[in-house]
Amino acid sequence: MEHSLQVQLAHELLEHIDAGTTCLADDVATNPTANYTDPHRLDREMQILFRRYPLMMGLGCRIPEPGDYFTDDVCGIPILIVRDHDGDVRAFLNVCRHRGAQVARGCGHVKRSFVCPYHGWSYDRRGKLAGIPDGRNFDSVDRDAHGLVALPVHERFGCLWVQPEAGTSFDIGKELNGLGPELASYEFNNYHHYTTRILHRRMNWKMLIDTFLESYHFATLHSETVAPIFLHNVCLFQPFGFNMRETLPRRSISEMRALPENEWDLVKHTAILYVLFPNSVIVMQRDHVEVWRVFPVDRKVDECVAFLDFYIPEPATSEIAIEHWRRNIDLTLRTVEEEDFPIGEGIQRGFLSGAQDHVTYGRNEPALQHWQKSVSAALVDPARM
Repeated sequence: MEHSLQVQLAHELLEHIDAGTTCLADDVATNPTANYTDPHRLDREMQILFRRYPLMMGLGCRIPEPGDYFTDDVCGIPILIVRDHDGDVRAFLNVCRHRGAQVARGCGHVKRSFVCPYHGWSYDRRGKLAGIPDGRNFDSVDRDAHGLVALPVHERFGCLWVQPEAGTSFDIGKELNGLGPELASYEFNNYHHYTTRILHRRMNWKMLIDTFLESYHFATLHSETVAPIFLHNVCLFQPFGFNMRETLPRRSISEMRALPENEWDLVKHTAILYVLFPNSVIVMQRDHVEVWRVFPVDRKVDECVAFLDFYIPEPATSEIAIEHWRRNIDLTLRTVEEEDFPIGEGIQRGFLSGAQDHVTYGRNEPALQHWQKSVSAALVDPARM
């Protein structure tokens, strides 16, 4: 983040702290609980949000070298992302053009070609069909027409973006609505992918993202974990179209008052969250970056899967570093799995019980209001239908 913006946001936070206030929405808002329980709504979300919007799939540093790749599954669509020999990122449907098997699994490095485990058809890093065992039996097959199906992909602002629908295109700068240069300022390519954890939970996918969108719950739910570190119910909120930035101050932010402004380091004294529509959250912590990506599962309104990518500033090559980051990620997961997620799963059961037909968002929850309004607006956008 540019230093001038850090100083501006720090002043805004300190003013709120001194006044006992926070960033406020214009009014109280409500949201129908059916938005978390209606299977028809979920179908629309899967078809529009997860097909017709570009999805942030991680930081570019996850595949730093030519031949590095990883696979993913977006609501049942298998995806393969690889860096080709020229250093460009490619994305494909992870489907062999012979009989439909997945040509790659997990993540790793491919020297020359991906080889289908079923019959051995192979594809190079650009998706071109490179080999067919006993090819004389497939003389009439047009090899140029039987490469892996390409998906639109861009590596910009340090992030990887894929739209999981072949034959489409997107302008990620336009989608980010001005947020791109701010993301680029973090120089994500200098980070290193440490690990990815996969979490399956019994709640609607939007419920999990709700977890990140207000600090009003810190003093109650996180009284012994987060609250001693972060200030309760103080947050800055800035929308960028359907995307947003949240800035949550640590209690240590008051230390900045004793320093000249040219020494202010906002990231050191806050957590800065970027909610990237429709389903990703980047969390800028003091010494690492978390990327959360959340998806619905099997068209079930009350199930989701979350991918947590952990990125660190230097490779963890020593036992001390490995243990440090293991403890760090374990602490992150313990907080959400023991506190946030059980609450979310309980809320989901409450919604399914029919006890109430709406929830209420206070003026002190502007990010939550913006996020839910954005989802609803996207589902009726004629340009995406």
